[in-house]
Amino acid sequence: MKAAPIILLLSTALTAPAFAQSTGGADPATATPPATAEQEPEQEVEISGPGADLGESITITGRRSRNEIRQAPQVLSVLSTEDIERTGEGDIAGALQRVTGLSVVGGRFVFVRGLGERYSLALLNGSPLPSPEPLRRTIPLDLFPTGVIASSVVQKSYSPAYPGEFGGGVINLTTRAVPDEPYLDIGASIGADDETTFQLGYTYFGSRTDWTSFDNGERSVPGPLRDALDSGNLLVVGQNFSLRQVQDITASLSNSRTSVIQRNEEIPPNWSANINGGTSFDLGGGVELGLIAALGYSNSWQTRGGLQQIAAGITPIDGVDTLQPDVDYRFVSTENRVVLNGLAGVGLEFGEHRLRWTNLYIRDVLKEARIQAGTNEINVGSDPVNISNTAWFERQLLSTQGVGEFRFGDFGIDLRGAYAKSQRDSPYERTFSYRYDPVADDYVNDLRTNGQNARISFSELDDEVWSASGDLSWRIPSLANLTLSAGYAYYLNERSSTRRDFRFTPLDVLPFEVAQQRPDYLLSDYNIYTYNIVLTEVSGTAGAAAYDADLEVHAFYGQAQIEPIDGLQISAGARYEDGSQSVTPLDLFGLGGESIIPTEIEESYILPAATLTWSMTPDMQLRLHASKTIARPQFRELAPQQYLDTETDRTFFGNQFLTDSELLNAEARFEWYFGRDERLTVAGFYKDIDRPIEAIAFQQGGTFFTTFANAPSAQLYGVEVEAQRYFPLDWVSDAPFFSTRRLVTIANYTFSESEIRVREGDTTIPVGTGGLPVPAENVFDDGTPLTGQSRHLVNLQLGLEGTDRLSQQTLLLTYSSRRVSNRGLGQQPDLIEEPGLRIDFVWREGVRIFNTEVELKFEARNLTRENYEEFQSLNGSRIDTNTYDLGRTFSFGATFRF
Repeated sequence: MKAAPIILLLSTALTAPAFAQSTGGADPATATPPATAEQEPEQEVEISGPGADLGESITITGRRSRNEIRQAPQVLSVLSTEDIERTGEGDIAGALQRVTGLSVVGGRFVFVRGLGERYSLALLNGSPLPSPEPLRRTIPLDLFPTGVIASSVVQKSYSPAYPGEFGGGVINLTTRAVPDEPYLDIGASIGADDETTFQLGYTYFGSRTDWTSFDNGERSVPGPLRDALDSGNLLVVGQNFSLRQVQDITASLSNSRTSVIQRNEEIPPNWSANINGGTSFDLGGGVELGLIAALGYSNSWQTRGGLQQIAAGITPIDGVDTLQPDVDYRFVSTENRVVLNGLAGVGLEFGEHRLRWTNLYIRDVLKEARIQAGTNEINVGSDPVNISNTAWFERQLLSTQGVGEFRFGDFGIDLRGAYAKSQRDSPYERTFSYRYDPVADDYVNDLRTNGQNARISFSELDDEVWSASGDLSWRIPSLANLTLSAGYAYYLNERSSTRRDFRFTPLDVLPFEVAQQRPDYLLSDYNIYTYNIVLTEVSGTAGAAAYDADLEVHAFYGQAQIEPIDGLQISAGARYEDGSQSVTPLDLFGLGGESIIPTEIEESYILPAATLTWSMTPDMQLRLHASKTIARPQFRELAPQQYLDTETDRTFFGNQFLTDSELLNAEARFEWYFGRDERLTVAGFYKDIDRPIEAIAFQQGGTFFTTFANAPSAQLYGVEVEAQRYFPLDWVSDAPFFSTRRLVTIANYTFSESEIRVREGDTTIPVGTGGLPVPAENVFDDGTPLTGQSRHLVNLQLGLEGTDRLSQQTLLLTYSSRRVSNRGLGQQPDLIEEPGLRIDFVWREGVRIFNTEVELKFEARNLTRENYEEFQSLNGSRIDTNTYDLGRTFSFGATFRF
């Protein structure tokens, strides 16, 4: 089977997804090796993005015209299918961390040039998506398996066809589309983590169908509780609910299957399976119909063990300020993650016109059992406590999108419409806290004393996004290759979020022998009715139990691209964006009165952008770019609703008084294309941010929260260097091993420096002031870096690859220097995350088995055993706010290509 071509769509319009940086590679449906300059195959990288594209598909060969590629007006990095497969990553977040200037936080959220994930815009086939994460607007990119992605484009310089929320860059994912030839891939893999697999871990039963990612009804909200939740009354014994009613509701809950944590002496290995294929039909008359479908499943486990500490303040010791742990827990957590994904697409091509309908479904479920043991001097005292947590988090994304691309000579029309819905449901988040009793020499839980309690929560979040856009382009070659473009875009994001929290409370004092019972016995039906243990609702005690939110944006843009003289290209345009954002806390019980204050932000912006590209020589060019963009607060940052993030074990709380951030962007970039798919680029960039949103800490009622506030201003500047070079090895020896191989070297480095600027008279509005401004210097220190920004980012790929068949051995090195994850409490130092150095190895080999092409893949990850570290340090003292071990992972997989 010959390799299907990979298209580079180069636009003469300012907004189209063209590239200054591209890499070729074989279609993933075959095991054909990467091309050499001598072979000169046709290659295509398919990209679907906003903006009408009048450029013709450029066939890239060893003698291609570099000028046409460099005419792309924006700074882009492209991961083609071959690039993604070389990294061996299973999801697109992992693959993107190899791109210059990108870092991945928590394995899920992509930061561009050290800016927080709020400054990174993610699109799917040019259309926006909602996020199933209530803490973030940006969608976690680990949801997208690489098997359903045809390409990923990272654009770091703004163009007006993209949404105005463009801080660090836009990441546009293009799903696989209509193949030129029929294909079918069937693959599977198995893997192990040396900290988890066949090691001791902890889990709970849940339901028999948890492995499918679907609960069999065990965690469904029981009818009596559902009726109570829908009644509009706070669930407490009293006027609206009798003791017997609340007892019946309490007894209706699932008990032992969702509350008892058990030891698992041998955690299973990780495994996955996938199938995808496509075909096309010639309908006659120049009309071609294409179909593509993909289905994937993965089941993985991870056990984490480490420290979680909190310092309530600064403690002087011998006259030196230090940090001492007032909360000091050791913890062990075992997570079982199951991901289902499906893709179905239909494409129709007739003449120069294309229609595409793409449907994507992703379901990501996390089942967690966590145990914490230690002391909590703030809320409990010196007696040790033992806390167990069980949780089930369902994340689900459904997207359907229609795209029409019509070309009429020098006129182009692009029409896009999409609907996407994400959901996050978390039923039966359970917590049991037992306190050590030195008299009994045992841990006890009387459900009423500090350090002795049982809690349960149910939360639901629904996010819907409707989007539509239309783009027009008109090319006038007679007027200095002038291209005029204009368009309109509409965006509506609606969110509904509810969290109901309960505490199990005994109306009578529990006998000591009952307080010693394990969780399911403690909350047994017998104890509920005998000792009057009832659910007591505490929803909204630290904020709103529910909120509705929406963001509606109307946008118009116009732009022009012109080449007044040979070798000089100018792109300029502007976007007008009118946005209306609101977050409305809901008073579910009629108790809030006038204290329920909605947040409304209505702003209009004109966002200009201009890029000048000068072709200095046939292989060198210089780009200059300037633009203005914005960053809006996320719904969760505005909502006064408490939420526990299990990844950091930190409680978050929104701030209703946040405002939009505005960014001024500038960049200069030198590019040298000295060989086929070989380049050297050096860039300098600068961003000035007005009112950036930063994460800060505060204490309330003995609980530490993370919230948000607008800093007065900040600036970010830095340098990027990227190089890619191939070295033939036939000079080493005439032996087949060397004569048919080449050395691949891909390296990039980003240095960035940021600082928050606080001047006398600057103010901010943090949580807890009732909306009154306070001096900004009370919250922020002048000169501190932005949260999430690493000063140094390094990526290096060294590998061998065959030129006559698929054979790649790649060593991947990733380094990120320490970065601020959260502002410290009061006068405490900031919380620091230290990603460190990570080395991975990927081996891909194409073989034939029974006349069938088979790709074999071996992966070894985190060979340096780099652990996760988040800490505070002061004068030699250190508090580990969240530090745990990460193991090395190994996997082997095979894909059969038919």
